[in-house]
Amino acid sequence: MLDPHSKKDIEKKSLEILRGSKSFDIFPTPVDKIVSYSELLVQKDIDVSRIHSDLFYKAGDALRRAAAKVRGLLDRREKIIYLDLSQSTERKNFVKLHEVGHEVLPWQSKIHDVLDDDDNSLRADVVEEFEAEANYFATVTLFQHDRFLDELNKLSLGIESPMYLAKFFGASIHATLRRYVECSNKRCALLILENFGKPGQHQSCTIRNLFQSDKFSKTFGDLILPPKFDTSFDFVRVYYLNRRFKKDGEIFLQTENGEEEFNYHYFNNTYNAFIFLFPKREKKSSRTKFIITSDKI
Repeated sequence: MLDPHSKKDIEKKSLEILRGSKSFDIFPTPVDKIVSYSELLVQKDIDVSRIHSDLFYKAGDALRRAAAKVRGLLDRREKIIYLDLSQSTERKNFVKLHEVGHEVLPWQSKIHDVLDDDDNSLRADVVEEFEAEANYFATVTLFQHDRFLDELNKLSLGIESPMYLAKFFGASIHATLRRYVECSNKRCALLILENFGKPGQHQSCTIRNLFQSDKFSKTFGDLILPPKFDTSFDFVRVYYLNRRFKKDGEIFLQTENGEEEFNYHYFNNTYNAFIFLFPKREKKSSRTKFIITSDKI
């Protein structure tokens, strides 16, 4: 968890760059404009997930130790960002801003000339902290600080709202769902599931991540979840029916304060299944409504 003082410093620098690049209040967030303003260049014809380490021999040991699942690299001496080009545009947006964060946060100036960012972002303690800081910079910049709250508060409680906000800000649904739950003043939570068995095998899944809004945690404490979900859970059956979207789910789950009945909305983006939870009695209405008519989103 980042120190509150670090968060304030990161937010100040992010806001400074959004305003200086004339990107604030422009939607979707003009990430390439921010990259250019930060005097960085994105290398578009080299896929960092496919390059051989000898190609960047000047980068030193950091690059040669890079793991297979590299998302992005920053060569600080050359001021070039290299990307895994197989990522979606929305995922690239986040990675670009992550690398911008490494470049513009002044206290990170002593880090290695080349930073490698894999899926887990786990390094030595100091570098791990830098990674968390760069992630936070990317998040607050992409979602434009309180502008995300302004838009969130216009919308009804439900998974379709962060799906709309993802398009509005130019972010991935994954990142937006997480931000939505973290910022919501409603009681809601997000389960991200993975490791589904193959057809014909035992049908189950495990938890990749769990996020709860502050109000959810204050009411229920932590969700008490099994290490694996099998087909006794409705959303696992929904997954094996190959559904992309479900909005009328109901489920009982154990919490620190007892068993509770929740509504759930389900979305599968082919990489992960997302289970958006909220108690049945939670108020959902707002000024803006969405109607999703197709199961094949």
